Amino acid sequence: MTYYETVKETAAWIAERMPSHPTTAIVLGTGLGRLAEEIEISLAIDYKDIPNFPVSTVEGHHGRLLFGRLGKTEILAMEGRFHYYEGYNMREITLPVRVMKELGIDTYFVSNAAGGTKPGFKVGDLMLITDHINFIPEHPLRGENYPGGPRFPDMSQPYDHALLDKARAIAKEKGIRVVEGTYLATQGPTFETPAEYRMFRYFGADAVGMSTVPEVIVARHMGMRCFGISVITDVGVDGEIVEVSHEEVQRAADAVQPLMAEIMREMIQP
Repeated sequence: MTYYETVKETAAWIAERMPSHPTTAIVLGTGLGRLAEEIEISLAIDYKDIPNFPVSTVEGHHGRLLFGRLGKTEILAMEGRFHYYEGYNMREITLPVRVMKELGIDTYFVSNAAGGTKPGFKVGDLMLITDHINFIPEHPLRGENYPGGPRFPDMSQPYDHALLDKARAIAKEKGIRVVEGTYLATQGPTFETPAEYRMFRYFGADAVGMSTVPEVIVARHMGMRCFGISVITDVGVDGEIVEVSHEEVQRAADAVQPLMAEIMREMIQP
């Protein structure tokens, strides 16, 4: 079975069961997990039950595909994502994004945890992603071009300007501090050394993480609008670097979940 046929098979299986036809998808990554509690869920499917779907192995990523309503908007939500460091290849990691497009999704919202490299960033800051740098060695579009997208897709606007403007307005109205910057994706799973933080800052990165970029590249390849937000869970600035663990990253993200959820909740409303 070709990759295209795999995507179509997976989408057809989900389409037979989906109770609605949303056009908006949210990846409930680190910092947004509790938003699932606010979704009026009409259908939840475990990843392990979906044909051809990978299974999330990361603590804190529950591994369910959710259909439901958030506010006035019907959405599809991924409760947990997949990462290169888990051993998956790029086609496996981004398969859900391809499937979403087949199901009618045209707007893609994503969250993540990241280490800040920009002086002035603080733990708990919310960073609107304005651009990205792909530092993962396997490109998600490597190989035969997937039908429906250009062989050489334009990436001059990976994150939708209108959606960024809306996020800025929401944050200002609600008095929520947001910063902005470029997100760099590494393969992980190690956190960065002080020298690596300095190098990434020199390259133009304001924050560093282990996800998001492959998903956004594939979403843009298919013409989807994208919006991304990072929660700064540690700071990789000389003089401020401290030892960090996955548990500490989760705690830092949990502390600002209500603010990130408030922005995202307003973002998806018509």
